[in-house]
Amino acid sequence: MSTIRDVARLAGVGVATASRALSGNGSVAEDTILRVRDAAERLDYRPSSIARALSLRRSGAIGVYVPSFDAAFYSSILSSVDEVLRAAGRHMIASNGCGHGSLRQEALDGIDFLLERDCDGLLIASHSLTDDDLAGLLQRRPRTVVVNRMVAGHEDRCFSVDHEQAGVLAARTLMSQGHREIATIAGPDDAPDNVARMRGFYAELARHDILVRPEHQGGGTFMFATGDQATRRLLPALCGEVPGAARVTAIFIANDLMAMASISCLTQAGLRVPEDVSVLGYDDSAFARYTSPPLTTVRVPITVVSADGCRMLLNECYDARLPVQRGHLAEVVWRGTVAAGPHPPTGVRP
Repeated sequence: MSTIRDVARLAGVGVATASRALSGNGSVAEDTILRVRDAAERLDYRPSSIARALSLRRSGAIGVYVPSFDAAFYSSILSSVDEVLRAAGRHMIASNGCGHGSLRQEALDGIDFLLERDCDGLLIASHSLTDDDLAGLLQRRPRTVVVNRMVAGHEDRCFSVDHEQAGVLAARTLMSQGHREIATIAGPDDAPDNVARMRGFYAELARHDILVRPEHQGGGTFMFATGDQATRRLLPALCGEVPGAARVTAIFIANDLMAMASISCLTQAGLRVPEDVSVLGYDDSAFARYTSPPLTTVRVPITVVSADGCRMLLNECYDARLPVQRGHLAEVVWRGTVAAGPHPPTGVRP
């Protein structure tokens, strides 16, 4: 394998001159640059990325941590960040949760993997880490951004929608269609974004004297199985088979993955969506428009959120001058799974 010394020798210049000619840093005569480049091409010379990183004190790569590579929500983050980095001529090193420890420990190990590779900046999407974990990381590695949640005292490093307000929006969506007997399928109790959206949802219902009965509240993860199992437990209430209780006519589900499983379960049970049961999802994942019927959902613009977080890192790490937006808003995407309920609309606007 050829080295920079070989290139310099063939071009008849010093090593420092050859290095400047290839990197574009420093003053080198045009004919010398052409001679050095010709020598490098003839020798099939490839600069050492490690040496370049040491000399520039940066790796040219942004590290991205997500809990999973295959979940639609997190793959959207990876795709968005990759697109921004490609346009800037930079690279992504991605890490996910792996191993057999707790989800928190998997996340810590995944971030350590990125730190060991000297990434110039970090973009973190994790609901398993505590606020203290993230605050400590942000203090140690200032060129870090967190997406899809806020960390108290470090709001300037966080990019997220207001999930609590998005939960309010979900409640208003169902109330505006005349639904008062409502069930919920939530995500993990330790996921800050899930906690916030459910808090906003329940609080807005309570403002209009609507309470979700404890037996109509299910959940536990963001996975298909949770959506299916929770819906099966709700079937008696959805079919009006609970003595002395009004039939549940709508379900708010904390992510689209579970909503997709719920619709499948309802269909298998002979219930029509939305004629018998309205289903409202959350996220607006890429597949939401392809469910049958297409899923009405609360859109979280995670690709835009992630792209802005990535652009902030590019500005800080490489002196770019890219526009960075904040104040991202959730919105309802009306498709085909929410219909009019049995009560008059409350008059609130989603």
